[in-house]
Amino acid sequence: MGTWQLVLVGLVMLLGLLGVLVPGVPGPPVVWAGVLWWSLTEQTTLAWWVLMGATAVLLLNQVLKWLLPTRHMKEAGIPWRTLYVGGAVAFVGFFVVPVVGAVIGFVAGLYGAERVRLGNHGNAWASTRVAMRAIGLSVLIELFACLLVVGAWVGAVAAA
Repeated sequence: MGTWQLVLVGLVMLLGLLGVLVPGVPGPPVVWAGVLWWSLTEQTTLAWWVLMGATAVLLLNQVLKWLLPTRHMKEAGIPWRTLYVGGAVAFVGFFVVPVVGAVIGFVAGLYGAERVRLGNHGNAWASTRVAMRAIGLSVLIELFACLLVVGAWVGAVAAA
């Protein structure tokens, strides 16, 4: 694989890592696509092992990022409807105030839904914090999995 192709694969993986943090960009599939591209070009045993490992890690990531955070939200009694409202307000917020409006809208939507459901500020804010921590945990799990995959790729490129 030429140096320019390695740089392009690295840029694709960097885009994937940024995609974990930016709403609307699918980070793990982009990182996986970078590993796939590299593996199909390299066609070595090491490249195939890295692709298999990346696939396993990113599939495990999909399971963990849904199981662990939702457990905390169920324990706190936060319904899925609250997340749906937060997502809808985030979507609108993204277009009203580009990019940062999604985050602001999501928090406002969570709080608003919980305020209506629970009736007072203190309980609604506590519930919003629990939901935000759960979503933050999901993002951290996804970021860690993508960093593992990118680290394995860097190690394999350095070893080759």
